[in-house]
Amino acid sequence: MNWLSAENTIAVLTAVLGLAATVGALWYERRVPRRKRIGYRVQLDTAIGDNVRTGGANTRLGLFDETPEMSDATLVLLRVENDGSQAVSDADYSGRALHGLTAVFTGRTVRGLAVTAPTGDDHLMEHFTPAAGLRYEGSTLHIPRVPLNRGQHYKLLVLLTGGPVGGDVTLSGGIQAGDVQPNRSTTLDGKPPLLSRPAQLLTVLLTLSVVTLASIILLREDDPPPIECATGELTVLGSTAFAPVAEELAEKYEEDCPGSDITVSAHGSASGVRELDDSGRKFGRSGKGGKGAPPLLAFSDGPKSDGFPRLAETRVAVSVFALVLNDRVPLRNLTLPQVRRLYRGDVRNWKELGGPDLPVVLVSRGSSSGTRDTLQRRVLGGSFEIKASSNDCLSKDDPSVPVTRCELDSTDQVIDAVGRIPGAIGYSELRAAAGLKGLHRLDLEGHAPSAEQLEKSGYPYREIEYAYTYGLPPADSLAAGFLAYARGTGLDVIRTHGHLPCATPEGLRVCGEGRLGGSAGAPLSQSRAAVTAGRATRTS
Repeated sequence: MNWLSAENTIAVLTAVLGLAATVGALWYERRVPRRKRIGYRVQLDTAIGDNVRTGGANTRLGLFDETPEMSDATLVLLRVENDGSQAVSDADYSGRALHGLTAVFTGRTVRGLAVTAPTGDDHLMEHFTPAAGLRYEGSTLHIPRVPLNRGQHYKLLVLLTGGPVGGDVTLSGGIQAGDVQPNRSTTLDGKPPLLSRPAQLLTVLLTLSVVTLASIILLREDDPPPIECATGELTVLGSTAFAPVAEELAEKYEEDCPGSDITVSAHGSASGVRELDDSGRKFGRSGKGGKGAPPLLAFSDGPKSDGFPRLAETRVAVSVFALVLNDRVPLRNLTLPQVRRLYRGDVRNWKELGGPDLPVVLVSRGSSSGTRDTLQRRVLGGSFEIKASSNDCLSKDDPSVPVTRCELDSTDQVIDAVGRIPGAIGYSELRAAAGLKGLHRLDLEGHAPSAEQLEKSGYPYREIEYAYTYGLPPADSLAAGFLAYARGTGLDVIRTHGHLPCATPEGLRVCGEGRLGGSAGAPLSQSRAAVTAGRATRTS
């Protein structure tokens, strides 16, 4: 580990500044706020005569023009306030003179004075008397010992002659356990800043340190790649239902692992398994097969058949599927016997199941679909669907078939047809049908299709998603790295798409059930044999 890295250095400096700020705040809390303080500021310094240097041009009428010696007159508004944390009493003024404070207007002569106090503080005027020390001479104004509670103030409007606008104005005097200091304000009656200059500077420094540290962490380009990273090319085949997961995993893997090139070409579970096996055997005969395997990986909804002994499996997730029904049929739940009657062609109109007077339209996948194969094994009890009777899902071409049934090539095509054809029912991967208009998902035997409750739920339409390679891939191969990524870093991607990862505690228990117990109501060996009879492969 590089202890002298930029982010570590900034982090240490930020921690030191934070500690210093804490100590400083404690010191300030214990020492500074307890000091008594009189603050002052000039809120107005303007010319009222026509011969005042730097005062600017002006026009005068009335007394300003008629009174003698007003040609160089100026007005100064001086605000005096208690801006400390404690009240200041008349006894807190420590000077020996009768008055408490002295204001000096350098270069100008005091000619007149008016004192004002805010509404509610009229009692302060009792202290502004000659007997209390209020007087002026030359450029000096003597101010009485006025007691001020915290935040109280008064104002002195002073008429001056003989000097320029902007001359020095100073206020002095002794305060026991305190001081008299100038302060600043950007508005006429504004209050002193919430933070002192040192506090403002410290806040800016801490903010800059934190922002710099965050920028280094977020923008650094030397983050090590995931341990699953490998380079090369890989083609992912198989399940169309799992294709969205494969595509997002491939995209993220390529972002995290420069030098990798992954292509997803999903045309169905069985076609992917078959292509993988064919390519593996050809790869071996080409003279390359002594080492490694073809750069292919196939996802399959459910286990492969026994005709592919060279393929090695990895259980990736449990996929959940759902029956989808056109919204014109308001049914929300079907029993397994009702579903089997539908797909045998025994139910021709939805009113036979308590629905509206609409003909049943079965929108299915091709005979090699893994989604369809799972339906037949897990829901239909190992039975086949009735044969197809329509090419467009709208008109029945074979009058010998009691219901309209069509076969489509992909899950997206099935969802589109079910959403626009009244009375249509189909099936799809769980998330593919979520939130779409024109159709809704069906519960089975009162169980909702959900990946979150699979371990406790009796929902039957589900299957393990397998990843197959031709033999065990080398540990440094892209296929091995991609599989490790899917079962590690990519778990959130699998969850996002509505699947239950096998590499989680719950997923491990469900995936450990083997082939999920076969079909609903039939042993696996019987249901598998029934479904695969006459067929060597399947796709999804």
